Amino acid sequence: MKKVLSVVIAMSLLLLAGQVMAAKIMTPDSIEGVNVVNAEWVKDNQDTVKVFDARKKGEYVEGHIPGSISAPYKEKSAKTVDFDPSMDKMKMSKFPADKSTPIAVYCNGVKCWKSYKTIVLLKKAGYTELNWLRDGYPGWTEKGYPVE
Repeated sequence: MKKVLSVVIAMSLLLLAGQVMAAKIMTPDSIEGVNVVNAEWVKDNQDTVKVFDARKKGEYVEGHIPGSISAPYKEKSAKTVDFDPSMDKMKMSKFPADKSTPIAVYCNGVKCWKSYKTIVLLKKAGYTELNWLRDGYPGWTEKGYPVE
């Protein structure tokens, strides 16, 4: 009986975990004044755009778009368009002083808000050439593109 109960509890926890994962909120489709780009665009423009990875440092170390710069966005705010950036941490010093430098930012895909929030803050700071790889690292790897 204890084994059956253990199995039922384990199955219930797995089901609950699956529901929590499915409930993650997708990022908006676009950001006004920002180009939403795909992996092919990033690959074709790597010589002219600085690419930034907003994921955790450990994720960057495990694999990233070649040449991208680790700029982790430490997120505690809500995953909403009206998030409170004062709850989060981002090192603006990672980004170019020249605010007209073409920049692309990515994280872990359409349900990851770190790149969205990074782009929003860069836009508010006056950066003008912003490109958002909304599909993120998963979009890059699905294409079979190289990683470092």
